[in-house]
Amino acid sequence: MINGSRIVVGALALGVLSWSWCSGANPVPPVKPILEIPTFGVLKSPTAAEVKAQADAWAKTKPPLSAEQQKAMDALWAGADSYSDKLAQTFALIDPEAALILNQAKESVFEAPQEIPALLKDASKPIFFRANLAVTYSRILSQNKVYELALDTLKLFRPEQVADPSSYLFHRAVAEYSLMMKKEADDTINRLLDDVSESPERYRNVAALMAIEMMVWRDKDLGWISRKMENIQRRLDLGQGGNKTQKIQKEVVVRLDEMIKEMEDQAKKAGDGAGGPGAPGAGNGPPGNNVQSSAPQQDSIGGNGGGAGQVDQKRVRELAEVWGKLPEKDRARAMVELTRSLPPKYREAVEIYFKRLGDANPAP
Repeated sequence: MINGSRIVVGALALGVLSWSWCSGANPVPPVKPILEIPTFGVLKSPTAAEVKAQADAWAKTKPPLSAEQQKAMDALWAGADSYSDKLAQTFALIDPEAALILNQAKESVFEAPQEIPALLKDASKPIFFRANLAVTYSRILSQNKVYELALDTLKLFRPEQVADPSSYLFHRAVAEYSLMMKKEADDTINRLLDDVSESPERYRNVAALMAIEMMVWRDKDLGWISRKMENIQRRLDLGQGGNKTQKIQKEVVVRLDEMIKEMEDQAKKAGDGAGGPGAPGAGNGPPGNNVQSSAPQQDSIGGNGGGAGQVDQKRVRELAEVWGKLPEKDRARAMVELTRSLPPKYREAVEIYFKRLGDANPAP
């Protein structure tokens, strides 16, 4: 179950939510503190003008820009890219090391890097530079399914230290979700949904759907095995077939052996229960139990109602495929069944998701 909204304590309660843009010998003018209202845990992005001012101040610590570089920089800041992308392009334009590690991230689809770049760990470089570069670096790795390194890189920094905290939290959640780190992914998603009021709708929707799917995860069931096997294949595709991959393979084999043994034991008990297979109660519960098990409850739209704050993720996918063919009354009934047991923030995300499908595919 996903936790609800939280009150963030400790350092946040002391009001330490301010931008840590610089360090070392390259002072950069500080950005206005992000916590402007007395609400613990809120992450407020700086304005475009503030981010641009920081980028300009950082650029002045480097050799003067050529006319061509200045023209390119003016063009990218006039564009519609995110803060993270604009900063990363600025860094790559001016700093050859930054350009190099971003190119390495792009090439990770062919050969995954094995460790965090030294540049991102160099404490003599400004936090403003390293933290914002790390967000884009990790995003590219995540898109290429190099989740382990993407997550390790993001862990070097905090969302309070970057210009786009929603991007930091979203891509961290994607990595944690993909690595089956349920508790960590839950916590990151909660912070994205609860604390970042300006996060893009696409981030909120995808994050909520990840949270919904994790509600039905069960430890060491067939779904757990399937996710483990997907991770094994992903690591092998990336050329990461070492000890860590072998450990995951052993976990899967051990669990499969356990499940086979459990099924054999159940079959044996059923056969020995009351005169062997076919006898009253055989295969329907404990020995001697003559009560036949009932079929699983089915509702009028094929879902199982979720229950206890859960949603049938398979049903979500099925509905998405046929949404354009469903009459309005069936759509409404399906939405009630899917969302009635969800917390409001997840219910809203699911409703938005299907509303978009409805706009693209009007009801007949």
